[in-house]
Formats: sequence, structure tokens, C-alpha cells
Amino acid sequence: MTHLECSLTGERADWRVPVNLSPAGRPYLARYDLSPDIMPQSAVAQRPAGLWRYCEVLPPCEPLSLGEGGTPLHHAERLRRNWWIKDEAVNPTASFKARGMAVAVAMARHFGLKRLAVPSAGNAGGALAAYAAAAGLEAFVFMPSDTPLACIVEAQCHGARVELVDGLITDCAALIGERKEAEGWFDMSTLKEPYRLEGKKTMAYELIEQLGRVPDVIVYPTGGGTGLIGMWKAFDEMQALGWIGAERPRMVAVQASGCPPIVRAFEAGERFATEFQNASTSASGLLVPKAVGDFLILDAIRASGGLAMTVSDAEMVWAAREIASKTGVFASPEGGAAYAAARRLHDRSLIGNDELVVLFNTGSGLKYLEALGGQT
Repeated sequence: MTHLECSLTGERADWRVPVNLSPAGRPYLARYDLSPDIMPQSAVAQRPAGLWRYCEVLPPCEPLSLGEGGTPLHHAERLRRNWWIKDEAVNPTASFKARGMAVAVAMARHFGLKRLAVPSAGNAGGALAAYAAAAGLEAFVFMPSDTPLACIVEAQCHGARVELVDGLITDCAALIGERKEAEGWFDMSTLKEPYRLEGKKTMAYELIEQLGRVPDVIVYPTGGGTGLIGMWKAFDEMQALGWIGAERPRMVAVQASGCPPIVRAFEAGERFATEFQNASTSASGLLVPKAVGDFLILDAIRASGGLAMTVSDAEMVWAAREIASKTGVFASPEGGAAYAAARRLHDRSLIGNDELVVLFNTGSGLKYLEALGGQT
């Protein structure tokens, strides 16, 4: 890693000190020496599976691992012949959030930070709690009071101090912002520190290794959007490293119809998304009414020739059950949202019969029994 760079202005910062947002109030992106001989794909192929196999394009710190990464890519031929499911539910803490927190908490430990705080609609809180426990650090998790019970109990059992808030994840974030200086917390919110993104980008590196090519379409459930942004960053890195050429997948961001700030901005042709008022959805990972990386999500969608679309809660729950019954993957509602969106795009001929499509299941259905058990 060579430096940090403001994602909006390009202003550089020293990576050797802990930072949150840039002076412009935007996320920092980690930049690397990407000479083609730095990380040959043939060398990586000989390494043990897992996130840290891509160490040359991760921050230079002592790895912290609970076994994250190396998740399966299932050929979902009973859904559609050329469709695949990247199942992030098998990560520690049963979601893709483990990837980001593994790297972010490792860097927090590297910097000597002791008290870490995060607002979470569910899975990020559990992941921070687990990795903080492994690193011997304190975790403070702020969750909406209607967060799925499994996520609350998970964070508590890992030793985090959990505070339930009557409101949304934005209200939780505001409380951290108000109290972090007095409490000595370092803010681990989505994209408010640079390294959760670095952990999540490894999903794209794994895809290229598993498929042996760039997929035609990636359908991704999008709340804060770190996974989508991270993968888009990774494709550029892989091109510089000589792993792929200039080809890119069309990126499809899927949001809940009750909380679609990115979809609304995409359809209006706007680069930044305004906060969506009175947001609601049973897919807690999609309940993000305002994303700090909104313009990065929208830039990636447009540059890829992709799109943003909504699905209803009823659609995503039906689709999650359909995935489970036809593939054996117990998907979260967010994973169901990806399948519901892909079906609709295929029906509209926006996805071709011969295109290779990757659907992301970002978490386990076991975390969402309240949502998935309510319909028959």
C-alpha cells in the first residue's frame, strides 16, 4: 500500500495513521503498487484459501482471521443454466461483513486503537464484535431496536456493548458521531474508515479465480454498497496486475422498494443520493436510507452499463425460499432480492440466456427467521 486517496477529490493522505473521512467528507480509498509482477495469479493459486491470500493488495498489517473468505461459488443451474450464487453466508458470523471487519479490525489493532464503535442494522455489529473479541479490543454496537434478534444476541455474546436505538441505522450513526470523542471510540462505520472496503473487494478476486473469467452480470443487494464499490475497485486493480483485461461485468444494484435511495438517484440521473425518508424493509441489510458512498455506487453502475432496481419485501422473501428449495443455499432476504431482480431482468430480456450471471447471497437465512418464517 502506498497511500490513501479521497474518492471524490483525489487528495492524498498518509496511510500510516488512522483516519475516517477525508476533508471533503468522503471515503478514502487505499492505493497500492500494482506492478504486474507484484502478485502473479499463478503464485496466489498456490496459497491457502481465504481472504489474506491476496496480501499484496491488502493493508500491510498482521492478519486477523477467523476463517473468512474462500466462500463457495455454486452453479445454480436449477435457477437458470448460466447462473451462479456466491454464498457469503458461510463466512464467520454468517455474512460477508466478516471480510470487511477482518481487515478493518486488524488495522485498528495495528494502529493501537482500543475502543471501536459501529452503527449496524445487524450483520456488521456481529462481525465487529467477533473480530474485536479475537483481537482483544472493545466493541460498541448501536442497533435499531427492530434488528433481528439473532444479530443482537450474536454481538452481545461476543462481548460487545450493545445499545438499541428507536430509529434507523442513520440514527445509530448520529449517536456515535455525537459521543465518539468523549468516549474515545474509533468510528468503524461503513466507508467512514478505509479498510472494510479492502476486505470486501476480495470477493471479486475470488470470483475471477473461481470462474476463470469476468462474469457478464453481477447482481448485488445494496445497502451501504461497500461490497459493490469494493469489487469495482478490485476489477481495476486486477487489470493493472494483468489478471484480466478491460472487460467488466454489468453491475446491478438491488434495493428494497421501501428504502431505494440509490435507485431513485440512478433513475433521476443524479450522482449523489438524497436521504430516503420513512424507510422500511424486513431485509435489515438494505435498510440504509443514506449511504456515504452513494456516488461511488452510482459511478460504478453507470460505468459498467448496469442499473439499479427495487424489489418488494414479499418478492425477496419468496425468492429466498426459492433459492433454498432449488439450490440448498439458505439465503437471507438480501440474497433473495438479488434472485428476484435477476428473474425480472431476464424476463425483460435485459439479461440474455447465454450470459454468465453471479448472484450474491450476502448472509445466512438463519439470521432472518422472523422475516423468512412469516409466509408460507
